[in-house]
Amino acid sequence: MDAMSTAVSGWPRRTFGRLIPPTPLSRRLASRAVLFTLGQGAFNTGSAVFFTQVVGLSPAEVGLGLTIGGITSFVVAYPMGRLADRIGPKRMWALGGLCGGLLFGAWPFIHGLLAYCLLVIGFQVMENAADAGRNAYQLDIMPQEERVQTQAYLYSAINVGYTLGAILGGITLAFNSETAIRYMPWFTMAILVYNAWSIWGMPDAEHDTHAVRGTRVRPAGPGPLANRGWMALSFFDGMMWTNQVLLNIVIPLWLVHSTDSPHWLLAWLFGTNTVLCIFLPTFTSRGVHSVSDAIPRVWIATAFFVLSCLITMVTHTTTGFLTIFLVWLGHVTVTGCELAISSASFAFSALLMDPARRGEYGGVQELFRALGSRWAPAVFTLLAMQWHPNGLPSAGWLVIAAFPVIAALGIGPAARSAERFLEQNAAASAEPVTAVAPA
Repeated sequence: MDAMSTAVSGWPRRTFGRLIPPTPLSRRLASRAVLFTLGQGAFNTGSAVFFTQVVGLSPAEVGLGLTIGGITSFVVAYPMGRLADRIGPKRMWALGGLCGGLLFGAWPFIHGLLAYCLLVIGFQVMENAADAGRNAYQLDIMPQEERVQTQAYLYSAINVGYTLGAILGGITLAFNSETAIRYMPWFTMAILVYNAWSIWGMPDAEHDTHAVRGTRVRPAGPGPLANRGWMALSFFDGMMWTNQVLLNIVIPLWLVHSTDSPHWLLAWLFGTNTVLCIFLPTFTSRGVHSVSDAIPRVWIATAFFVLSCLITMVTHTTTGFLTIFLVWLGHVTVTGCELAISSASFAFSALLMDPARRGEYGGVQELFRALGSRWAPAVFTLLAMQWHPNGLPSAGWLVIAAFPVIAALGIGPAARSAERFLEQNAAASAEPVTAVAPA
């Protein structure tokens, strides 16, 4: 075999090999991520049909339930983070995952708005519990030098799982059977219950060991609500993650209503994003080992975000193949923003959380990220689709482009402030005080 043939034959191995985490523990974490998102993705793909045809809701009622769910998530994020620190992150992850999985078994028997909203609230409580435990566990169990890269592998695994789940959900919908759609949640329930059971077999992290033995101590020193840098960083990080609103809502709406692009292009947009987010996170996260490494990635993400806005805004006046290419390119550049900010976010989480309070820090992070991002769907859609000062239909994109710049300007000082806070209080936090009985 000549050199060219060898290189070609080795390409798939090198390419797909990058998706496999390097250590047994990180591979087990990745498999849990794939299972979870496989189950969720299968249900989410057909959820619109399920809620309207099986539960009997109108689209407006579905949206109302999701809004109530979002409010619930906001309210319980911090308490669940504190609870994860108290009972141990692995136990919290497994219990939240188990209860959330079992709730899927109730979906086929739910009818009407009230029952739907109550179940959505239950899901949000359990999902926050599982997320608080999982995020704390992943940081607690992995060595410091592997945390950022492992989170990148898990990001790829999440996208693999959602893709496989979407395929299974699409196959179910293709049968056009109300019975198959009605009992589709049971597939998700089985996957998530098995996943929760398998989490129990994972090794205990340090905080799990202390919780089980009753030797956990309440950390001394101030918590994350005293860490203004961490709260500001989480808020501005949430602003940067509004790239997902651009990706999933605004650009698709713009394509349909403000360009002459064919609607089938939407499939190519999301397909490209999925492929890039499967294969590139481990590459884009390389070299990020400190806060100083992460901050330049924020500015790279900002550049991609702004470039996406500038490219997309001109497609209102272009036609034909040029419009198709530019809309696609605008979507690719916002994916570049997603990849760049994810590598920075991984580092901030790994480096700037107090090791004794990871669950609590994660809860505060979710709280302030929500404050920094939940307004974006309404604001960005209004700016792009309806704000036309002086008859300029693209002017709103310039305002949208200003948000990531503001966020990037805030992230650097906030990250440095959070870093100083952690350094100043690390010694106090590490000192045990009054013992806390296990829950």
